[in-house]
Amino acid sequence: MGMPITHGVASGMGGMRTAGDLVARMQLTQKMRLAEAKTYVASKLGVRVRDLSDPMVMREVREDLDIGVIVSVPGLAKGIAAKARIADLLEIPINCVEIHRQKIGAGRTNAD
Repeated sequence: MGMPITHGVASGMGGMRTAGDLVARMQLTQKMRLAEAKTYVASKLGVRVRDLSDPMVMREVREDLDIGVIVSVPGLAKGIAAKARIADLLEIPINCVEIHRQKIGAGRTNAD
């Protein structure tokens, strides 16, 4: 039951439109309770917990921190680059980011 509940909470927060994706990631990967995950994410983003569900505040924060937004902005990170910035910001490993970093470290390119 853990995944559907976490997904519901993240969706209810607006997912990537706000900070629901980040809170859900902390719940799933670090086994944090909802309140703990919200507090952790808010501290890392430099906002109040109640700002996490405000799409206007979070759009600006996500752009400023370059951690991805729903509608991409030219010059800002998207895809794996945004995930890498999220991994660094939240100080957590993200599998696809780790794999990508290993490929880059091994001298491989996207064409390989």
